[in-house]
Amino acid sequence: MRMLKHGWLAVALVLLAAGCASTGKGDKLHEAQYAWSAAIRWGDFEGAWNLVDPEYRKAHPMTPVEFERYQHVGISRYHDLGEQVLADGDVVREIDLGVINRHTMTERGMRYTERWHYDEAAKAWWQTSGLPDLWAGE
Repeated sequence: MRMLKHGWLAVALVLLAAGCASTGKGDKLHEAQYAWSAAIRWGDFEGAWNLVDPEYRKAHPMTPVEFERYQHVGISRYHDLGEQVLADGDVVREIDLGVINRHTMTERGMRYTERWHYDEAAKAWWQTSGLPDLWAGE
């Protein structure tokens, strides 16, 4: 019985180590998406901006005033509605957000689409569609 107990412990440790060592492209995508969603949920839009593709950031720079505008809203929900792998390897993910206006305390729902691209040189996934437009072009 003792042998069986230690055998299961050894198997559990091997599986745990294998899980920790797993750093495949898919795992990196989920890590990047988790970091992105956490930043958005907690209102850290400048932190989320750091996960946007550097080429996109260079082509679409954000001003301090634009970042300040994000301080006027809170995110009450962030739901992943599904993702799709495109032919070019990019991943598109549809997101449902709850957006609260901090001044009026009114909430509204909105959807937006994230696009993720794997950068072979950086060995990292980048979000390539920028921060969500919480004002729908207003």
